[in-house]
Amino acid sequence: MRRQGGVLIQEVVAIPRSARRHKTTVLASEDITGHRHRIEDHRTVRIFSRRVGPGAELFLEVTAEKARVVHPEHETIVLPKGRYRVWRQREFEGSGARVVDD
Repeated sequence: MRRQGGVLIQEVVAIPRSARRHKTTVLASEDITGHRHRIEDHRTVRIFSRRVGPGAELFLEVTAEKARVVHPEHETIVLPKGRYRVWRQREFEGSGARVVDD
């Protein structure tokens, strides 16, 4: 597992067949700062998502030997070739959960 601010990246055995490919390289965007957790070189990965209830699950496949996840306020993460699930950190409050902006 790897973490970059409010984003957690966990290796998985497979990406669900129901997941659909995206052309973006943004893993998460922060509303307050506008900063993005993103893949540095789009040629190194394929990004997928699937709808689950009111939300979505995000997956990525590193197709090159490695891919770099960059963010202006956090250390770069280097992911080796493989498949991953991307999680957004959430905070629970009395009224429910919200995604954390870091």
